[in-house]
Amino acid sequence: MSTCEMADVKSAEVTLAPKARAGVINPMYDCQPAGAQFAGIGVKDCIPLVHGGQGCSMFVRLLFAQHFKENFSIASTSLHEDSAVFGGKKRIEEGVMVLAKRYPELRVIPLITTCSTEIIGDDIEGTLRLCDRALKAELPDREIHLVPVHTPSFKGSQVTGYAECVKSLIKTLAKKGEPTGKLNVLTGWVNPGDITLLKHYFAEMDVAATILMDTEDFDSPMLPDKSIKTYGRTTVEDLRDTANAVGTLALARYEGAAAGEFLRDTHQVPHHPVSTPYGIKNTDDMLRKIQEITGKEIPESLVHERGIALDALADLAHMFFANKKVAIYGHPDLVLGLAQFCMEVELEPVLLLIGDDQGSKYKKDPRIAELKRTAHFDIDIVHNADLWELEQRIKDGLKLDLILGHSKGRYIAIDAKIPMVRVGFPTFDRAGLYRKPTIGYRGAMELAESIANAMFTHMEYTREREWILNTW
Repeated sequence: MSTCEMADVKSAEVTLAPKARAGVINPMYDCQPAGAQFAGIGVKDCIPLVHGGQGCSMFVRLLFAQHFKENFSIASTSLHEDSAVFGGKKRIEEGVMVLAKRYPELRVIPLITTCSTEIIGDDIEGTLRLCDRALKAELPDREIHLVPVHTPSFKGSQVTGYAECVKSLIKTLAKKGEPTGKLNVLTGWVNPGDITLLKHYFAEMDVAATILMDTEDFDSPMLPDKSIKTYGRTTVEDLRDTANAVGTLALARYEGAAAGEFLRDTHQVPHHPVSTPYGIKNTDDMLRKIQEITGKEIPESLVHERGIALDALADLAHMFFANKKVAIYGHPDLVLGLAQFCMEVELEPVLLLIGDDQGSKYKKDPRIAELKRTAHFDIDIVHNADLWELEQRIKDGLKLDLILGHSKGRYIAIDAKIPMVRVGFPTFDRAGLYRKPTIGYRGAMELAESIANAMFTHMEYTREREWILNTW
């Protein structure tokens, strides 16, 4: 590193601050119940019951259908005006019983609260105890687990809602028994393609793992018998045995660590948080942690896979990516992981937008300290951010070469004529992205090539078809 570069490193800043405005314009996240519903549909024989107005489930189901191009079973207690006065207890009791009788295979009902029912103050736990007694009386041969999930919409986001539902499911179902020798894996909010890749890693290392939540079948097959296979693969038994695992590997600090900490504190299951495996280093760290926990060696096949990814990244990094300015928005684990990946390939993540009110937690995130230590340029991190923040900064003169984020920000990129790569949730204006991994070695290669192709296409349209190396 030159003296000039060292001076740049010393002068670089990573700032973390809330946005200047109190209100939210063009939010980048949905609410807590949306995240809880996503966690709930990751469980087999489970139908989440959303305790609130019809729209609290209908619009979330629409988001899932847009992203995954599949339909999912989510129920609603469909509260109306009278419930605001008299409470929604009867709607819960009716909803639970209707689901139990209509779906003979049903084993889990997470009851997900919303802003209205949290404000009303319905006694969720007490009502579920009454429902449990009614189920045992009317359906004595069935075992249906009722899980209270408190997700008021007026705080947090779909990120905290997902984390709350995963923790509530484990808290309700985990039961101490015989050791399983398996590793709990809390994936966080990732795509089916990421789950498939994770399973590939565990298979190559010969490690028995329980994926929480296993959404691989959200990439659903179309079969000759017309059967529908779109459901989560995580079973009641999987959740029950989380208390008997050799350890918990939490791949998402904000979407999985709370459940891992609960298992550690309640059932003495060792908790191993790692950075979400975006990019080469984070994937290396994850595989080494699996090796440390299980004693299994990292096989030559994964070393080869890593080498293929390194070669692909080397073909692109210095020639095309060096010093290109990037803005990233979305989930905190995604945004910070992608920022680390950008640094690996010589992109400069100058603006990171995180869309909820958990700012005090972000200040303690070790990945932010790592970015500050390694960056030779200023990085601005804004929490409780919205997409208006991105739009205004561009209008105020922020120069960007690339935007990374989900489909809700596409109009900003179009209006500003900045190339954009879709990543995160929801992505609905590009085909098949839920099928492609973003994490791991393969995900790093896929993402880098998507970035390069977006830049190449942008250059062709803005440079009159002239091919200019390292200039866009």
